[in-house]
Amino acid sequence: MKVVYLGPTESHTLEHGRVYEVLSEEDGWYRIIDKSGEDYLYPKDDFIILEDSHKI
Repeated sequence: MKVVYLGPTESHTLEHGRVYEVLSEEDGWYRIIDKSGEDYLYPKDDFIILEDSHKI
């Protein structure tokens, strides 16, 4: 699934308006690879879904 980040840009994590690929969904959070190159959990409320590959 692809999502767009709507939160504030942080120098070491996510960039506002950028599209990210969701690796997994975990209890209301998205696991996403951020600017550090590592995957972390971020709250779903900070994103809008751009493309949902799970829907038919």
